[in-house]
Amino acid sequence: MHPAFSVIFLTTLIGVGQGLFLAIFTGQSYSAVELLPTEDSVQFYATGSMLALVFLFAGLIASLFHLGHPERAWRAATKWRTSWLSREVIALPVLMFLIFVYSLMHYFEWDTMLFTSKTGARLQLTLVIGMLGVIATFALFLCTGMIYAAIKFLQEWASPLTVINYLLLGTASGFILATAFSSYTAPGLVKFYGVWATIITLSALITRSAALIRNARIKHKSSIQTAIGVRHNQIQQKSMGFMGGSVNTRDFFHHKTRLFMKSIKWIFILLTFFLPLLFLWFGIEQANSNTLIMAFIIQYLGLIAERWFFFAQANHPQNIYYQTI
Repeated sequence: MHPAFSVIFLTTLIGVGQGLFLAIFTGQSYSAVELLPTEDSVQFYATGSMLALVFLFAGLIASLFHLGHPERAWRAATKWRTSWLSREVIALPVLMFLIFVYSLMHYFEWDTMLFTSKTGARLQLTLVIGMLGVIATFALFLCTGMIYAAIKFLQEWASPLTVINYLLLGTASGFILATAFSSYTAPGLVKFYGVWATIITLSALITRSAALIRNARIKHKSSIQTAIGVRHNQIQQKSMGFMGGSVNTRDFFHHKTRLFMKSIKWIFILLTFFLPLLFLWFGIEQANSNTLIMAFIIQYLGLIAERWFFFAQANHPQNIYYQTI
């Protein structure tokens, strides 16, 4: 497929926002059961969740560049019964609203203590709103991943690994950003987020590698025989059938060489997994916030390359017919 950068930025930006919100809420959840110290409500929880909202909003803006008529975007939500895209269109603003309320409640300290156990565990109203946000976050990850995993004829995408990788890669980027953010606002949480960022990033490395191995071994169901309806064993295409290009030759193929595709694969593996972890732990050991920010930036660049490769690797069956360009 031909990767659209508007969709690349949409999926990577909202992934960061979702992951960062999960990290912020995880920190509050741990503090509620006294496994972590309670951080400043305004400086950490409100600002952190608002930063997550900024990434989500940036992803929403990026998606508009993929639409021929952005003013009709609302119509995308009308097919929610059958379309994962429609469900994503609904889940994203719902999540943004819940994060906004969560941030606002922490900023103005509108927090009600609902329950306190004998062991000291606390249930606050912001935790309830945050849990609703977590549910919406996972729902959005599911919708985004299923948009592609549900397309059965694109065999590179039609796998549970697609949804799992969207979840883990987005969460990993959010936790690495949370590590950098906490170095400014809550230094006591830096190692906590660093450990979780490492665990999630390594998990993403395993599942993304599994997807790469699976895709390399795919035996495609379609062939040049099925493409043109001729069962002869020896068929060769000499031309694409017309002199100029068309939407078929522009939008369904990436037009890159095999060397480029192989190179971009190793580049995204290096930038998404290994270099960020190197910078992450160097920054933690040296207590260097700039290095932690670099870890996030490097990983985000890797995610852009990873997402480009994800879209480009999908081999549309129509490319069998237009293989000679």
